[in-house]
Amino acid sequence: MAEHLGTADAGLAAVFERAFAPLEQAVEAKRIPGGVLGIIDLKHGRMTRALGSAQIMPDQRPMTLDTWFDLASLTKVIFTTTRILKLVDDGVVDLDAPVATLLPDFRQYHADAWERKITFRQCLGHQTPFPGVEPIYTYDRDPDLLRAFILQREWRAGPPVYSDINFILLGFVLERLAKVRTVRELDPGAGFAWSSDPQVTVATEDCAFRHRVICGDVHDENCYALQGSGHAGLFGTVASVLDFAQGLLDGTGASEQAIRLMRTPLSNKRTHGWEHPFDGWWGGSLCSGDTIGHTGFTGTSLLIDFERGRAVTLLTNRVHPTRHFDSGILTLRQTVCDLFNQP
Repeated sequence: MAEHLGTADAGLAAVFERAFAPLEQAVEAKRIPGGVLGIIDLKHGRMTRALGSAQIMPDQRPMTLDTWFDLASLTKVIFTTTRILKLVDDGVVDLDAPVATLLPDFRQYHADAWERKITFRQCLGHQTPFPGVEPIYTYDRDPDLLRAFILQREWRAGPPVYSDINFILLGFVLERLAKVRTVRELDPGAGFAWSSDPQVTVATEDCAFRHRVICGDVHDENCYALQGSGHAGLFGTVASVLDFAQGLLDGTGASEQAIRLMRTPLSNKRTHGWEHPFDGWWGGSLCSGDTIGHTGFTGTSLLIDFERGRAVTLLTNRVHPTRHFDSGILTLRQTVCDLFNQP
């Protein structure tokens, strides 16, 4: 076990101990191989602790505070949302304009297609008719062809659900504006990367699609096939995630307008890019109403409570060596967050 007390006072240390206990129990019960818990409070400091294994097959490596994680859908909030809202600050993106204004070839052969009418705000809030899950990687392995496929396909429409396609499109916008082939050519931000050294990275799944244990390369199949996208692919450590959270809490990480939009609800579950509290939320029931958060499929999460000036991140490898196992991640997240926020 590795531990870093930082500048945390005794009160925050006590909060950390009670929030860390469920993670310790989950690792001891072999529900997850390992994890890192990190908390930050603007008034009382920060603490982090690592536990268990970063990899258990084919080799075994311990989890440390310097271990890198595939952050999965935390990419949506740490990278893509932040970049899109910066473009809003700069007057390049109008949130209520159709995404097709910056992707003019989107469904270009059908001028009246519903896809051409969806807006940046709808994509950020997952308020579009796109399907929730689509195995794009099964259609081809050429990233340019897959981009064309996504842009020209007649998508089946349904009720608004959480859909990676929203953020894949936002990633395309970032690529077009920067004149790069893939978002992997863009700066991922301080402390983050688009891949990492397998020797210092959490292993994810023993992948049937790629015939190997994934480590240091993105777990998400669609992101892998696109060779970079706006919905997944970011790697980071507990320190980099906490630094990002601190930037939002103290106002140094984004503009006042951008942070306000991140905190502004668009539906009963979502803000611009983020989630906010709702019944049964993975973030528990004890956070303040001025809280945002997000999860990543690989077993990551970040919760930021602006009213209390604090944040908690739980980083695990719950899909290692397989996603087809009940790791209890929802209950673990809820319990950790409630113990963190318990009066």
